[in-house]
Amino acid sequence: MGKALHAYSMIQDGDRIAVGLSGGKDSWALMWLLAERQTRVPVRYSLHPIHIDPGFEGGPSGAIEAFCRRMGWTVHIERTDFGPVAHSDVNRENPCFLCARNRRRRLFEAADRMGCRKLALGHNKDDLIETLFINMFYAGEISTMMAHQPFFDGRITVIRPLAYTDEAHLERFARIMQFPVPPNPCPSAGRSKRAAVKDMLRRLYADNRKIKGNIFRSMRHVRAEYLPR
Repeated sequence: MGKALHAYSMIQDGDRIAVGLSGGKDSWALMWLLAERQTRVPVRYSLHPIHIDPGFEGGPSGAIEAFCRRMGWTVHIERTDFGPVAHSDVNRENPCFLCARNRRRRLFEAADRMGCRKLALGHNKDDLIETLFINMFYAGEISTMMAHQPFFDGRITVIRPLAYTDEAHLERFARIMQFPVPPNPCPSAGRSKRAAVKDMLRRLYADNRKIKGNIFRSMRHVRAEYLPR
């Protein structure tokens, strides 16, 4: 994480940083690591975790509030009905697309209200690789998420400090730290486009352990002269 923070100068002195806290392993690891880092670096910044509750029964909001209280973190929770609406008959779009878009919009709005000009998200190296293939397969473009990305004319900048971190390392870290990671109550969990791409990549990685590193490096080594125009 430190390498990514320094490579993109993600955090400056005095930053108010909203942290997207979904309750998954990545967001817990991100919040814990950023909080731990505060104690040993000369740069001063504050952290403001935000959880967007999509409204499914049995969601993680209670566990998130309890763990944050135990850690001394003040979490802001936005309760919505985005999940059930996205899976209802009123929605003709992909339920994951609509729910994710609404949750992202609400997260930006909450960060802005709280005076945060940085929004830290827990996307890891595997997420960036999977997004590359999702965009190629389903959007017809070569693109992925960026580690440091300004939005709204620079009003809010999204940072992804875990962009260089393997998902497997985060899974192990979450188990060691005993983060509360409840089952995902979303009815589309495990059946999304991302899940299909993840499964495809998992099979490729099993055949050749160098493939993941080569894909990740290729995103910064684009030879445009050898691409059709």
